[in-house]
Amino acid sequence: MKILISGASVSGPVLAYWLRRYGFTPTVVEKAPALRKSGGHAVDLFKPAMDVVERMGVLEPVMARKTGTEWLTFLREGTTRPVDIHIGRLMGGISARHVEIMRDDLSEVLHEATRDDVEYVFDDSITSVGEREVTFERGAPREFDLVVGADGLHSNVRRLVFGEESRFAHWIGAYIAVATVPNHLGLSDRMIGLTGPGKLVGLYSARHMDDARAFFMWRPARRLDYHHRDTARQKELLREHFTGLGWEVPRLLDEADAAEVFYFDSVTQLRMDTWSRGRVTLVGDAGYCPGPAVGGSTSIAVVGAYVLAGELAAAGGDHVRAFASYERVMADYVRRSREFAVSAARRLVPSGRAQTWALVNGARLFTRLPTGLARAMTRRGGGNLGMHDTFELPGYPALTPGRRPA
Repeated sequence: MKILISGASVSGPVLAYWLRRYGFTPTVVEKAPALRKSGGHAVDLFKPAMDVVERMGVLEPVMARKTGTEWLTFLREGTTRPVDIHIGRLMGGISARHVEIMRDDLSEVLHEATRDDVEYVFDDSITSVGEREVTFERGAPREFDLVVGADGLHSNVRRLVFGEESRFAHWIGAYIAVATVPNHLGLSDRMIGLTGPGKLVGLYSARHMDDARAFFMWRPARRLDYHHRDTARQKELLREHFTGLGWEVPRLLDEADAAEVFYFDSVTQLRMDTWSRGRVTLVGDAGYCPGPAVGGSTSIAVVGAYVLAGELAAAGGDHVRAFASYERVMADYVRRSREFAVSAARRLVPSGRAQTWALVNGARLFTRLPTGLARAMTRRGGGNLGMHDTFELPGYPALTPGRRPA
């Protein structure tokens, strides 16, 4: 059974790995001309995603490329005394297994694990999806039994098959920008930043990186007017909302203006009644993005890809049965991630000084609790904070040797 996957970032390679293991023939098409090497931004892998990574046999290279960030140091706007938060203890209270890794490093590890037995087609994109025929911008038409959109929040496959993004996108009140900038503070194991009413600014690096990432998150009173590919307008909006802040912010804004690698997006959820239509389904942010930087979307994408492949194998390639089971297994995890993301967007960027004080000092106090107690609190009353560890990762048996799906 031939399966086309659009997107070579995270969920695409994970899905390709497991499909190949179960006897399917996956092909991954990626619009970028090559695997991205800019470093990306930092993402989190929590317990179920870490379990998938371990089952794939790539735990060692993932751990070798972790950022190594151990401390968060924050100033509150209008104060001069920083607050230190131990990130290992903070994350340990949320999940029994966790690693922070640069997104492009993760993509590279996943690509290396699949490139020898999975076909990758770079510098191309799907233009139409028929009953079996798929057409491309550059390549000749080809036939596939199934098509999977693993191409992110602004999914091309979702647009072609389900309709325009505006039908499913729900802004949850915040914006995020990340710029690749010089590491002028010499950071390696620490993220340092400034938080205040409606705004959050941070600077971090990784132990294996020469540069750094400037991180901005804010909650404007209304939606901003820009196109998601208009970088000049995005940088203009970023400066409008952060001009006037002290600390390192003026320099970081100048560096962001000059940055060649720049990411800007609304913190938007994808809410769809179903992720599947006919022989097409969606995985990761393409189908159920809870919101960039606030909902654990990378972990959910890894888990979703694993579950989709497993359900296709369990159904013997019967996509109707497999897609329904896939959505059923993932439904509660996705629902809880959406609920958590809405509250996280409010908590990470508080509206007032009192809420800002509570955020910083609450996190500091949380890290002083015994890890077991902190984890118990997240499970019982953390508002879905412990959602990752409460998800039970299914086990899917390998196919009988020599047997291939229908």
